[in-house]
Amino acid sequence: MTAATSRQPASLAPARPGRDGQVVVVLSDDLLADGLADLRWLLHDALLSGARRLVVDLTGVRQLSSTAVASFLWAHRTCRARGGAVVLRGVNRRTEALLHRTGLWRVMQVEDQPEPPGR
Repeated sequence: MTAATSRQPASLAPARPGRDGQVVVVLSDDLLADGLADLRWLLHDALLSGARRLVVDLTGVRQLSSTAVASFLWAHRTCRARGGAVVLRGVNRRTEALLHRTGLWRVMQVEDQPEPPGR
């Protein structure tokens, strides 16, 4: 069960984890263009809500900054302490290359974008 599954840019409303402790945060280039404060608040709110597994949907993001990746790493530490993880969903080639260059592909879980039902 996910708390936010829409393909719209992430809202700043706090997410609630499902029974499995998972929260999905959908990011967009527009949200990241406004600076990282919104991203940090989204991650912070998801963690405060008790999320153990934080899925960050990057399908709508063309390029991540190193500070955005650092925010994911910060969230990963909290999720890991709870027995969970941060999962990056819908990672493009550019972001995947960044994760490999930094060695974070060993730390972060990467998940393909699931096919929509009925395909």
